Amino acid sequence: MKTTSKPTAEKLAWMYERMSLIRQFEERLKWLVETGVPVGAVHYYIGQEAVAAGVCAALNADDWIASNHRGHGHCIAKGVEVAPMMAELFGKVTGTNRGKGGSMHITDITKGILGVNPIVGASVGHALGAALSAKVRQTTQVAAAFFGEGGAGIGITHECMNMASIWKLPVIFVCENNGYAQATPVEYASSTAKISDRAAGYNMPGVNVDGQDPVAVWEAAEAAVKRARAGEGPSFIEAKTYRYFGHHQGDDTLRYRLKEEEQAARDRDCLKQFRAKMEKSGPLKLADLDAIDAQNKKLLDDAVEFAKSSPLPGPEELYTDVYVQAKGGAQ
Repeated sequence: MKTTSKPTAEKLAWMYERMSLIRQFEERLKWLVETGVPVGAVHYYIGQEAVAAGVCAALNADDWIASNHRGHGHCIAKGVEVAPMMAELFGKVTGTNRGKGGSMHITDITKGILGVNPIVGASVGHALGAALSAKVRQTTQVAAAFFGEGGAGIGITHECMNMASIWKLPVIFVCENNGYAQATPVEYASSTAKISDRAAGYNMPGVNVDGQDPVAVWEAAEAAVKRARAGEGPSFIEAKTYRYFGHHQGDDTLRYRLKEEEQAARDRDCLKQFRAKMEKSGPLKLADLDAIDAQNKKLLDDAVEFAKSSPLPGPEELYTDVYVQAKGGAQ
């Protein structure tokens, strides 16, 4: 399952810009956490940027994504602005959820974000619902669900894959296999060498791709999106990737990983490999990529200042956006 088209220079620049922005956002957040800024529990996406960028490069603005606990990268790749995201992590009223959601609940419906969800596997159910809605409304929209290799074993994932296949729903199952479900190696928890092989059991195509190569991810996602829009049903993409840091900000990876393993993964860094390819054969120049990095640094500088200067929610915010206001005023 692979598209025959090639990404344009504009598409390549977009993918690098998103990867760079995700990396800088997460590195800035990590620094803030380590310097005592109270942003709550976070799960860094550093190392996996090519997956979010590659998938979202194949989606339209009105398509949907559903995310998991490690969701900052998905949100940024789908177009959520970093200033309100940073404000949300600071608990400020200008945040995407008005300071009430935090890292694991960031949502922006205007960008097609169904929400970052801390419940393992829950993103799959959300994406399935959006795909069913698109089919009932007879639109060309598709939905993509991001989940990890741990989430691939959750019951709702298998139920949704079965339903999506039966109803030929326009949904893409994106398994980000970063090797570890918290501290459990995937080899201990998966009955198959390739998680994507499970797709055959649900009568849908499954593909295993290099999750450190945004173009490889985009090629698989582009083919899956075309299939979904044509009414041919769901697809499954397993992207082999790696998280550089722990499951959460307080997790010591050296309790269950070797330094040599971590270094080998960093040697295949998605941003480093992308820059090397562009330097060798283009079409983008390193100066173009450096300019993108500088632009993103300015965006992050401004986002942090925006978050710091924004007010905390007042007492009047306690019940706003919590309950649906029914007709007649009842809640």
